[in-house]
Amino acid sequence: MSTPPARPRAALLLLAYLAFVSLGLPDGLLGVGWPSIRADFDVPTEAVGWVLTAGTVGYLTSSVLAGFTLARVGVGALLAGSTLLASLALTGYATSPVLVVLVGCALLLGLGSGAVDSGLNAYAAGAFGPRHMNWLHAFFGLGVAIGPLIMTGVLSTGLGWRWGYGIIAAAQLVLAAAFALTVRAWHRGVPAGAEAGTTAQAGLSATDGGPAPVVRVPIGETLRLPAVWSGTLAFVLYVAIEVSAGLWAFLLLTEGRGLSAAVAGGCVSAYWGSLFVGRVVQGLVAERLGAGLVLRVSLAGMAVGAALIAVPGPAVLAVLGLVVVGFAAAPVFPLLTLTTAERVGVAHADRAIGLQIGAAGIGAALVPAGLGVLIGNTSVQVLGSALLVLALALIALHEWGTRRPATEPPASDQIGSAGQTSGPVLPVVDGR
Repeated sequence: MSTPPARPRAALLLLAYLAFVSLGLPDGLLGVGWPSIRADFDVPTEAVGWVLTAGTVGYLTSSVLAGFTLARVGVGALLAGSTLLASLALTGYATSPVLVVLVGCALLLGLGSGAVDSGLNAYAAGAFGPRHMNWLHAFFGLGVAIGPLIMTGVLSTGLGWRWGYGIIAAAQLVLAAAFALTVRAWHRGVPAGAEAGTTAQAGLSATDGGPAPVVRVPIGETLRLPAVWSGTLAFVLYVAIEVSAGLWAFLLLTEGRGLSAAVAGGCVSAYWGSLFVGRVVQGLVAERLGAGLVLRVSLAGMAVGAALIAVPGPAVLAVLGLVVVGFAAAPVFPLLTLTTAERVGVAHADRAIGLQIGAAGIGAALVPAGLGVLIGNTSVQVLGSALLVLALALIALHEWGTRRPATEPPASDQIGSAGQTSGPVLPVVDGR
């Protein structure tokens, strides 16, 4: 199939960036809006846990299922439907009369967001190079940063917290319409009844690989691949490091290293800032040097940063370690996603990415909480050592997982050095 014209390619790329911004927007609303929400519903502060739990359950469910249904429904339809569901859920936030309704809407929002996250990551892993993969995830961070500004703005004008969710709901609805209008352009796969040698791959494909043969892949075959599960666990470990460092750094710097609250807060902001800057900068580096090399260097850098945090010493050493961890960790999530097909094979990539995105939610919730229990029973000084253990485990797991599966063709035959597709075999799920 001929390469799509430049205009649709640019339009879809813009939509992908806007979609990643939209994924981050709701995450930034709750923190600023919760005091007002709690007061409106007359519930205790800790009731936010119900909202977060419902959202996490929905996110984990849909992100995993999206990877297994993507070949059937198509990425365009998945993005349109899921974004519409997120818009309806946010409208529910804005109109909820009681907390229990808002909790139900949180579940729906998680279902929509998880499917969008999984679908977009799966599509981008086959269509984009390392630069755009890193920048897309950087734009998610931009969305998280914009969300609090929107909620702060509406509260400061006296409009109330419901307006903040209403504004984001309207933006999501517009995005859903844009996805619906571009469903055909997003389509990557082929219908179940298509003959071998035909393809409907279109949109943002980095190269024009021509007709791609169709291979029917049973679900059980995907689940039996060790590389699928090693990759899934790698996402648990990575996100656990990223979130744990950001969550517990303030406590370490204040109680453990003697910094004032104001200075420690600035240092935690520097950590998240280094993550954003790292994704922008290292997206360019990965495109030149290759995703595999940058991944290995980044994983090693995370271990070095964790070691600096673990070493007893002045606060500046821990701060330096945090910045190193943030900058080194920046490209890991997008590049692990991008190189999924190299580890598991192109035919299994969409499903594996769905499992990985779901596992990331587990890593963000359970491991940092468990580390908090450990800190509470020992000392906050254990943070650096725990991060170092996680980083070393991630390095070992990644090295093991990158061994070529015996049943797959060589990765070099499927994916270029920059992680872009060149005429891959396209999976068609046969429902087993």
